[in-house]
Amino acid sequence: MTACGGDGEASDADGPVTISVATFNEFGYEELIEEFNASRDDIQIEQVKVGTWDDAKANLYTKLAAGSGLSDIEAIEGDAMPAILAESDAFADLTDPELDGRWLDWKAEAGTDADGRLIGYGTDIGPEGICYRADLFEKAGLPTDRAEVAGLMGTWDDYFALGEDFVAKVPDTAWYDSSGGVAQAMLNQVENPFETDDNTVAVDNADLKAVYDTVTGNVEKGLSTRLAQWGDDWVASFQNDGFATMACPGWMLGVVEGNAEGVQGWDFADVFPGGGGNWGGSFLTVPAQGENIEEATEVAAWLTAPEQQAKAFAAKGTFPSQVEALDSPEVNEASNAFFNDAPVGEILANRAEAVTVQPYKGPKYSDILQAFQAALLRVDDGSQSPDESWDQFLTDVEALG
Repeated sequence: MTACGGDGEASDADGPVTISVATFNEFGYEELIEEFNASRDDIQIEQVKVGTWDDAKANLYTKLAAGSGLSDIEAIEGDAMPAILAESDAFADLTDPELDGRWLDWKAEAGTDADGRLIGYGTDIGPEGICYRADLFEKAGLPTDRAEVAGLMGTWDDYFALGEDFVAKVPDTAWYDSSGGVAQAMLNQVENPFETDDNTVAVDNADLKAVYDTVTGNVEKGLSTRLAQWGDDWVASFQNDGFATMACPGWMLGVVEGNAEGVQGWDFADVFPGGGGNWGGSFLTVPAQGENIEEATEVAAWLTAPEQQAKAFAAKGTFPSQVEALDSPEVNEASNAFFNDAPVGEILANRAEAVTVQPYKGPKYSDILQAFQAALLRVDDGSQSPDESWDQFLTDVEALG
């Protein structure tokens, strides 16, 4: 990676500086950007939005290597931050004493490099609950009240057993949205899924194999849609009763609502099998190759201020990582009409408190996770048996070096 050049659009003598902000999925920034642009004559924000982190990641690494072409601000998915921190010289130092204490301690630490430079301003965190289709639960003769539903899936064994009961009664609908999604949820409760604390790759371990065996074993039982999460068929499955439940961090609520537009019956339960889990949560970084680093830093700080993050949560369910935002009534008292008026602020706060494990994520975490997801998908699509795909996974990880 190199850090020269830039893609920022400087103003002429009479015009504003345009700051491009590259995001993926749903950050809830659309109305915030309109608000900022209406209030400023000197800086204007332009959002560059792609569908998934994989798309953003490919663009990020290509243009980092080229030394130019990145947006003034680049959003980074949390799992990829360890790799970004290993190349932190390619990004501006965002350290600002006035912002000390803005974020949860562990969120700020995850954006800080070994030299103490703050490379990423935290956006959201991803405490997880369970999204479910109450109408499909009713069709299967299961309880639909969110408190009763929560009582049925306190452990992963409970959750999968309930799924077997469901698919026996509603055989045309899967229990959960994807093998990859439920595996990711389970991995969020494993302390060292891929790497030891000294960054030694150690994927041939009992905890990871247990997740793999459980998830691949559920494929033949009909619990999974067999679809790749984020793919076109997965998106379409929201509209055709493709599945009944899914693991939902806060940011996923906006994804569900967008994909399931017009579909009635969605609800959100205050439970996560096995206790708690945090999935994702992102950062805003300022590439050092940009031409407008000072203005970009100002915009990144504004977008991640508590007031703005509370508004982003209201827009798309992205649960804030800012201490003041977590204490605000805009977050604590929030409900979501699409999810049957579920008290999403209260639920996500409870789910955040339930998180007791943060998986260790070394520099290769994101790449190994991608290989693991590919291994699951090979079993889903029938191209390999579980044993064959596991062996291929081990080979693919070894090839990462």
